[in-house]
Amino acid sequence: MRGAIRSDGRALFDAAAALIGRLDRRGHTLVLAESCTGGLIGAALTAVPGASKVFRGGLISYDAAAKRALLGVSEASLRRHGAVSKAVAREMAAGARCAGDSTWSLAVTGIAGPSGGTAEKPVGTVWIALDGPSRAVRCHHFQGTREEIREAAAEEAMRWLGSRVPGD
Repeated sequence: MRGAIRSDGRALFDAAAALIGRLDRRGHTLVLAESCTGGLIGAALTAVPGASKVFRGGLISYDAAAKRALLGVSEASLRRHGAVSKAVAREMAAGARCAGDSTWSLAVTGIAGPSGGTAEKPVGTVWIALDGPSRAVRCHHFQGTREEIREAAAEEAMRWLGSRVPGD
């Protein structure tokens, strides 16, 4: 499985440290909107010394009402596409960036399982969106246990944003 996490959590810490270093070198800041990762990205970032230079904070918007109230996700997008969708991930990222007044925002929404999946959106479906100097949204299909899916999504989100921050 791509993005497999070692049992000591080192992969998450390494991804967070690399992202913080890259953001810091560019003078950029970050805010998060997490759903299925439930704060894992924020926890990984704050485990790195010096994170406060770049990490402004994050919102855990686990249900639709929180996505609407905290991030400004539209009822129409939730109804039309569902909480686990490109449209909602994009709106979560935009809402977080606005709320956090940050250079970048990163949003994650998905189905970590073990239940909740459908034929159209199986367990492991995760949408990751970023908003900032560039905007993008990607869908992933992770495999594994609930915790493995959550950790893989958190690691992938941090690595992907790191690759999008302009070089040194």
